[in-house]
Amino acid sequence: MHITHVTSAANPRLKLARSLHKRRSRRKLKQILLEGERLIADSMSAGYSPALFFFTPEAEQIHARLLQRAAADGAQLLRVEPELFSEISDTVTSQGVIAITAIPHLPVGDSGLTLMLDGVRDPGNLGTLLRSAAAANADQVLLLPGNADPWSPKVLRAGMGAHFRVAIRQVEDAFQARSSIPDHALYAADSRGDLRYTEVNWTLPSALILGGETGGSGHIHDWQDIISVAIPMARGVESLNVAVAGSIILFEAVRQRG
Repeated sequence: MHITHVTSAANPRLKLARSLHKRRSRRKLKQILLEGERLIADSMSAGYSPALFFFTPEAEQIHARLLQRAAADGAQLLRVEPELFSEISDTVTSQGVIAITAIPHLPVGDSGLTLMLDGVRDPGNLGTLLRSAAAANADQVLLLPGNADPWSPKVLRAGMGAHFRVAIRQVEDAFQARSSIPDHALYAADSRGDLRYTEVNWTLPSALILGGETGGSGHIHDWQDIISVAIPMARGVESLNVAVAGSIILFEAVRQRG
């Protein structure tokens, strides 16, 4: 198992890792930064082997099996001193392992359930919704412009491996989003909706649309065939967090589908 010891901040591989903290670089290179044992292991289990694997001297012993697995998959192993590793880490308390891998492109499923997001800008909420969509066996998650970048380190961590379990598609506009699911009924979560979410027949091809914390960016407001659905709440409660609301409705679809 060959290991390269990195001692300089000018190392080109470290520069590459630093660049992937920027959305523009991720798009250009079609690569992402994965931090933490769980996320890296999930990516390898899904068939996305890391090209580069960075680790601290301390993590070399703690995560020895993960290193061996990455090496067996063809990853280049790079031992990095802690002060240099901190330059590429995005966490307060790092596990000391970071990998670079290709952005996953999973096939769209065939269950007939799609999650569409419009203006979900908080990375934690977006990652949580991706995780719920994967757990609910959704075919795909369609992201209209204005959402947080699904491939940012914070969204990847919040997704807890969901990025390697559900198809994620970033569309250019509402027309492209609708064209990709022409036979789906459209349901938008709205606290003022006239139809309860439990009254929807989620066994039919359906798309759940969720807006962001400020109601979305307006990409879908002109659609005439959207049915608004609400989650009943106690009097005085204005609304639910978008990730909580989305998860509740997705798992009503799971319940109905058996």
